[in-house]
Amino acid sequence: MSDRQPTEVTVTNIRMPFLSMVVFMVKWAIAAIPALFILAMIGAGISFLLGSGGFEYHG
Repeated sequence: MSDRQPTEVTVTNIRMPFLSMVVFMVKWAIAAIPALFILAMIGAGISFLLGSGGFEYHG
């Protein structure tokens, strides 16, 4: 194995046709819908458990 030092790289430009970028962003937006739904369900479950629904105290 060689002892190579990490090299710092800075990306300054990405060449991508406009139509390809639009298609990519539309796919990205469509993929975000189920992801937000899953996160909302996780948040609702945590809220239920920490709220009055999961652990009721009868003191």
